Amino acid sequence: MKVRSVNKKIIVREYNLEVGKIQVFDDYMVSIFDEGATLTLERAYQIIGISEIHFRNKNFGFISLRKNSYAIDPTIYSYLKELENLRAFAIVSVKEIDMHNFKIEKLFYKKPMKFFIEYDNALKWVKRRISQK
Repeated sequence: MKVRSVNKKIIVREYNLEVGKIQVFDDYMVSIFDEGATLTLERAYQIIGISEIHFRNKNFGFISLRKNSYAIDPTIYSYLKELENLRAFAIVSVKEIDMHNFKIEKLFYKKPMKFFIEYDNALKWVKRRISQK
């Protein structure tokens, strides 16, 4: 009998918020927000609080998995950039509008942020950024 190691990512915790869900993994978080949701500063504080619970003393990444269309208050990014241990922010989408919005969002964030069409490529980039000293 052969035993293979499975490279499966294990969700440490999943939070169901008013605007969608946050999945917490060992060294990164993934957001999947609901169709038509509005991500306000108040709701961003919930996500920041989750990051402080799980990543208080270690570097982490954030992947925004944009399956649905939703609105974001761009001032959120001025608070996110204050998180010194947030090393990578990836956006994953196949929608052209999300690519356009990314260019605008990036103007507010000014830290390592990248757009991806494939989730696996985003995850590799996030992992690389986290491991850099």
